[in-house]
Amino acid sequence: MNFLKFKESLFACCIFLYSAFPVLSQQTVKSPLSKKTSGNPIFPGWYADPEGIIFKNKYWVYPTYSAPYERQVHLDAFSSPDLVTWTKHSRIIDTASVKWVKKAMWAPAVIQKGNKYYLFFGGNDIHDDAKEVGGIGVAVADNPAGPFKDLLGKPLIGKIHNKAQPIDQFVFKDKDGQYYMIYGGWGRCNIAKLKSDFTGFTPFSDGVTFKEITPKGYVEGPFMFIRNGKYYFMWSEGGWTGPDYRVAYAVSDSPFGPFQRIGTVLQQDPKVATGAGHHSVIQVPGKDEWYMVYHRRPLDETDGNHRVTCIDRMYFDEKGLIKPVKITFDGVASRPLK
Repeated sequence: MNFLKFKESLFACCIFLYSAFPVLSQQTVKSPLSKKTSGNPIFPGWYADPEGIIFKNKYWVYPTYSAPYERQVHLDAFSSPDLVTWTKHSRIIDTASVKWVKKAMWAPAVIQKGNKYYLFFGGNDIHDDAKEVGGIGVAVADNPAGPFKDLLGKPLIGKIHNKAQPIDQFVFKDKDGQYYMIYGGWGRCNIAKLKSDFTGFTPFSDGVTFKEITPKGYVEGPFMFIRNGKYYFMWSEGGWTGPDYRVAYAVSDSPFGPFQRIGTVLQQDPKVATGAGHHSVIQVPGKDEWYMVYHRRPLDETDGNHRVTCIDRMYFDEKGLIKPVKITFDGVASRPLK
């Protein structure tokens, strides 16, 4: 074999190994379409329920590892300087460091406070809090890539309040600096005021700790952000394994509502993908520039856990209403942060 043929054989071998093992620890992955666009999905592997956020001039995505509950026992994270090139950070937390979780570690929400990073997660998929241990937990790390360690050694929310299953938590920082947890499955949504150290909750002035704010059509996956002084509350509807999974929203002057459903902003496109839902939103700091990070199911997949993480632009009209998001294969253009 001459040297040229040897190089060709070596290159072919490398391509085979890359396709056989598409996601390795700390691997950097570029868009399969172009270096100028992210492509969708934005990184390989089965991932769902993505939380998108910006830390240290990098975009971060924290998704659920989409697998049967018994195998869903760790979380990975992904970071990018420009939305196009992504680096995987493997096992930022797993059940070895959260003793009370045995299965179904999912739907992470991550915030920074001071020099610490706090990761909130669902665990064990409980249905009866009198017989099962589980709910919503919190972990802490010195770095957005972890490793995260259990903060409490027990669930932060281990009981079912207002008939809301303790899953799909989102932590929201209000304009006055107060942090709230918004969460809930089974078609119910609660909001609660977090203590400053995230070890528990402070009752509202009326003595209630968990207030229900469920809008019409709500199923799960809440998310909230502020734009031009208005509170945009978003959630997922439909069945998570079906093609009707989608995202709807409402707008209010308060994080407590009332929230009247305005319309659907994310849903399947039969030419692109089904089951588009459970999302988050990233705003470029100081800009009226918004991106929706979400999961969807490829057209040729029927397994409920075969979901991938994608990103597309989100726009507003002149009245401040969210325009329906067009799901694409291209994704978004490169957008470095300063």
